[in-house]
Amino acid sequence: MIRVGVVGATGWADGSHLPALAALEAFEVTAVATTSQASADRAASAHGVRLAFADAGELAAHPDVDLVVVSVKASGHADVIRAALKAGKHVVSEWPLGVDAEEARELAEAATAAGVVHAVVLQGHHSPSARFAADLLAEGRIGTLESVALIAEGAPWGGSRIWPNLVFGLDPSGGTTILSIMAGHFLAALERVAGPLTEVSARLPRTHDHVLVAGTERTVPNATPSHVLLHGMLASGATASVTVHGGNGPIQDAFLLKLVGSDGTLTATPAQRETFIHWGDWDIRIGDDILAVPDTYRTVPAGVRSGPPANIAALYQEVAEAIAEGRQPHPSFETALRHHRLLAAIERSAADGTAQVIP
Repeated sequence: MIRVGVVGATGWADGSHLPALAALEAFEVTAVATTSQASADRAASAHGVRLAFADAGELAAHPDVDLVVVSVKASGHADVIRAALKAGKHVVSEWPLGVDAEEARELAEAATAAGVVHAVVLQGHHSPSARFAADLLAEGRIGTLESVALIAEGAPWGGSRIWPNLVFGLDPSGGTTILSIMAGHFLAALERVAGPLTEVSARLPRTHDHVLVAGTERTVPNATPSHVLLHGMLASGATASVTVHGGNGPIQDAFLLKLVGSDGTLTATPAQRETFIHWGDWDIRIGDDILAVPDTYRTVPAGVRSGPPANIAALYQEVAEAIAEGRQPHPSFETALRHHRLLAAIERSAADGTAQVIP
């Protein structure tokens, strides 16, 4: 049994990590931590957890914790990860790993030196739909891949207004923007299907210099992009075109992924409206044929096969196997570092107008 401590047990983790872990027999959540003892006690009570902390370091150091889950704001990831590594604990961190590529490099190197298992939550890597689509390509169902196009909605980021609890994301130094969060996850899903990007040319237009705080009459300055536009080349030689457009929401069509091959075209759209590409199931077509994702691609218990917990549960299954086998899971901190470098290349291209090779 792998004993888990969840740092940031309210908010996102409450509806994703905690249900995913509760559904898996290999794990037991033994501790939670939040910013106050009162909220930690409430979270512990709600999920039947024995230990509650207002300090992430105390949680990481506790002998009844084997694995630390980091589900706080991106700007707080590094401190919690370092505390876990100091205590010799395995770590699962939400994406992004750090606020930028340099911090991600430091954390990846520290995790390697600590000799622990480390994973990052890029759900698209464990999406049954993405894995099935990747296998269809590998089997030659559309011939040689020639081009990929993705259009995706990036709301609630990039619009003319923002929810009060997301105002922190208007400062790019915090590592939480439409590029890092939305495009970051979407590009990971695209690469899971079509392979890695090797070169990008990008633009990051900022439509709104000031943004209205929803429910108020207050505006706040915005230094982050409103949209992400890029063209690039994949390792296979195929071209890629990606548009992530910001907005106020709610999400509607969510995404359209089109893969054009020498012998056919594969398209993917959300099976349920208002679900991002890395969260939910896809409707997959090759020409006029609708292809259902086989049940063999669904490895998590039936109770967590939809919504945010589904692909996170699949990641935890991979983490459990990695711990048992003495290897690193996928995606690891090294995967996260490569992905951070992709986003940094997009930023450099947008800043100077040149094509950038992905390190």
